[in-house]
Amino acid sequence: MKRLDFVTLRLFVAIADEHSLTRAASREHLALAAVSKRISDLERQLGISLLYRRPRGIELTAAGHAFLHHARLMLENLSRLDADMSEYRIGIKGHVRLHANTSSVIEFLPDDLGEFMDRFPQIRIDMKERLSHEIVTAVRDGLADVGLYAGHVPAEGLDARLWRRDRLVLVVPQGHPLAGAPSAALEQALDNDFIGLEQDASLQALLQDGARRFDRPLRMRIQVRSFEGICRMIDRGMGIGVLPWRAVSARHHGLSLVAIPLTDEWALRELHLVMRDYQGLPVIARQLVDHLLRCGERDSPTA
Repeated sequence: MKRLDFVTLRLFVAIADEHSLTRAASREHLALAAVSKRISDLERQLGISLLYRRPRGIELTAAGHAFLHHARLMLENLSRLDADMSEYRIGIKGHVRLHANTSSVIEFLPDDLGEFMDRFPQIRIDMKERLSHEIVTAVRDGLADVGLYAGHVPAEGLDARLWRRDRLVLVVPQGHPLAGAPSAALEQALDNDFIGLEQDASLQALLQDGARRFDRPLRMRIQVRSFEGICRMIDRGMGIGVLPWRAVSARHHGLSLVAIPLTDEWALRELHLVMRDYQGLPVIARQLVDHLLRCGERDSPTA
């Protein structure tokens, strides 16, 4: 693959996105004939077909899907290289890609990252909020240096370490029959309608698993994208929910909510930090990992 170049990689990604040579050519500002020749040359160089040319558009072969995966990684690395060098030109001394789930972003990262940035003001942290299973995949694929995710999500082959523990609580509106209880088990709440996160969220999967232990359905009324949306709908009497205690306390102001500790074993949840290889991280990324783990050790588990 001596003649493989980044123009061809970008072009192939555009073809995969657009499912059309013509639209890809327009997107990359190339002549259609030039696009067709580049792809033909690429397939000849590799000795395999990457595309099916259908009457209604372009589809990738199995080899094409594999090539697309690596092309995206290479372009991502090129983009990161360009961004890193640009940041050094303006005085930035390092760049860390951090992916974190919603609980981590809301409950802990504002304080943890604030302390880190006070110590290293010239470091750039590119943080993205993602679902836990997406975070593990991003770290495995090299699209994130460090991930913070719900610990019950599998992360085989990666370096995963306990970061924090958080307590899940049952959230009900004031006046609800359970509002005066000092604690509750999920089973006591299963006759209610629930407001929850989208189906792919790790917290939602944990809640579904908890209901299945009692051979009871979880009556999901509404599923939204944020803790904020869940709290507001519970406040309006549309259902009840299960959320991290810190997330509820941060949104309690102005809302008539009651947070009841859950007694279920799974309600004391672990949040993990994950990376591919600690020693293989850039120095500043290792410093961020060390800082986050120290912050986790400093805080006692939420009771």
